[in-house]
Amino acid sequence: MHSRNRVLLALFMLITLMLIVACQGAKEVEVTRIVKEKETIVERETIIEQETVIVEVTPTPGPLEEGPRELVICQGQEPSTLYVYGGSALAARHVQHAVYDGPIDKRTYGYQPIILQKLPSLSDGDAVIETITVETGDLVVDDALDVVTLEAGILVRPAGCFSSDCAVEFTGDPLEMEQMVVTFELKEGILWSDGEPLTAYDSVYSFDLLKDPDTPADRYKTDRTASYEATDNYSTVWTGLPGFRDTTYFTNFWHPLPEHAWGDFTPLELVEAEESSRMPLGWGPYVITEWVAGDHITLVKNENYWRADEGLPKFDTVIFRFVGQNSEENIAAVLAEKCDIVDQTVQLDDQSSLLMELQAVGKLTAAFVASQIWEHADFGINPVESYERPDLFEDVRVRQAIAYCMDRQQIIDTVTFGTSPVLQSYLPPGHPFFNPDVKQYPYDPAAGSALLEEAGWIDHDGDPFTARVSQDVEGMPDGTPLEFNYWTTSATQEQQAARVLQASMAECGIKANLEHWSVAEYLIEGPEGPLFGRRFDVGQFAWVASPDPLCSLYLSTEIPSEENGWDGLNVSGFVNDEYDAVCSAALQLLPGQPEYEQFHKEAQRIFAEQLPMVPLYMRLKTAATHADLKGFIMDATESEMWNIEEFSY
Repeated sequence: MHSRNRVLLALFMLITLMLIVACQGAKEVEVTRIVKEKETIVERETIIEQETVIVEVTPTPGPLEEGPRELVICQGQEPSTLYVYGGSALAARHVQHAVYDGPIDKRTYGYQPIILQKLPSLSDGDAVIETITVETGDLVVDDALDVVTLEAGILVRPAGCFSSDCAVEFTGDPLEMEQMVVTFELKEGILWSDGEPLTAYDSVYSFDLLKDPDTPADRYKTDRTASYEATDNYSTVWTGLPGFRDTTYFTNFWHPLPEHAWGDFTPLELVEAEESSRMPLGWGPYVITEWVAGDHITLVKNENYWRADEGLPKFDTVIFRFVGQNSEENIAAVLAEKCDIVDQTVQLDDQSSLLMELQAVGKLTAAFVASQIWEHADFGINPVESYERPDLFEDVRVRQAIAYCMDRQQIIDTVTFGTSPVLQSYLPPGHPFFNPDVKQYPYDPAAGSALLEEAGWIDHDGDPFTARVSQDVEGMPDGTPLEFNYWTTSATQEQQAARVLQASMAECGIKANLEHWSVAEYLIEGPEGPLFGRRFDVGQFAWVASPDPLCSLYLSTEIPSEENGWDGLNVSGFVNDEYDAVCSAALQLLPGQPEYEQFHKEAQRIFAEQLPMVPLYMRLKTAATHADLKGFIMDATESEMWNIEEFSY
């Protein structure tokens, strides 16, 4: 009935808004009929009657539209600034994709050059590692990865050393260290929207702005830069400080900014200046002509766009309208053709079912993609000593059995409507370094039960839905029930997922006691926090996947403890020497070097066998568009406006 009510509500909003639009001279829409279908679903011995309402809408032909083509994008949030060094809000990123085009997009866990000829690579020779001699007084990156002025007693990594194991104290004598040098080549013929050529010097100007202390942005990379210079109109060369091994060296091309237009402003003035924060000059498909605070930003086609000869962009005008986060009203606005796109900042996640129903009858297009945020359930393998409970998870067979008994596909079907893959690693399947050959754990209660029997957890009463008990389990009194706390946050989606897992584990004789925490209490730092204080049995929470394959999350050196000031992310307390060795070897290499990919894939293999946590599912990014809009492609790691120049009808 809940599903039916939502469709009827959407229908009511559709009819109301269409009447309003018709009075304004827009296309007329006629609702021809409503078809009710009833079906009976049997779900684990529970009979559920479900009624589906299908809305069939027949458009009444209207006059052909003529004149400029307009695209309306409805956003849930208004940017606070469009200055590239003023913040990284998604609402701003959407608009920036229209103003700029690149220079580098971060798509599907990888990096794509847009206005560069290519991304440099150590394997291609446009990125190199040189051996240089350093002396007292030189700026270097020390063993702790901090920028220091070299003097006697400082711990550094000499040439050929890539970890703390081989670091040495600087004695004052000249020492050989390694330094990265990377060359970038711009595409030729790109113009600013005012017609001025875009050159490598604009990138250097941007670097100098970022390095200035009056620019309120992260300077981690600029602080570790020895030099960044243009060698001609289309080439820049980045040189890192000795000792700095940058895993994303191929992105060290700074976003060009127009010195010819902004050169009279100080870095501090640019933070607030209209020219940089609200009406920035770009080289992308569109140019900002108006920003009405609290209402909209209007852009028009850039006649100097470097891809204009491809017929791009497709629209004459783009309007980013700020509509707030009432998801039902914004869906109705798409149906009424007041919005061509409702973006993810509107937060449509709670309307996913309704969106799919409306898409099924051709009213709109529901856009879903698995996001970077992934849920996982970590085992408390080695909790702090003060947290007393039976040692349930030290035996890897128990961890593997629990994975077999978790119906992760049902979570995906229920929570993400089948759009997330079942995860097998700490990297998603779309990641370029994902290992598809790792050990997998499909939902298989029989396999899980067999492993539990093998590990000494027996079905003592012949009832698979009561908790198994221990028999001859080392260090465990006989008769100890296979029962533990399963904790997660109070968010609706996490609660739904936890209930599915609780029910499926029960079929294997595993009793999971659910408890839902507020985020503020759950994710507090150690020693107080349940997760980061290592005082839990099984804890479900989320990480953010990145292009950098983070095997370091589960290194033994990352276990939060009193000794390291509770500064670590390996909350499970997982310790495995083989995993540590392989992951550490991977982290000492750089993309483009031999064995970089091999070591990262091997780390995943060991991880999947040892299973300190069960990867569950990816959360969704959700948007909606007019049913006829073409070219709109949601991406896991980039703004959905990444190819706005190609949107069309």
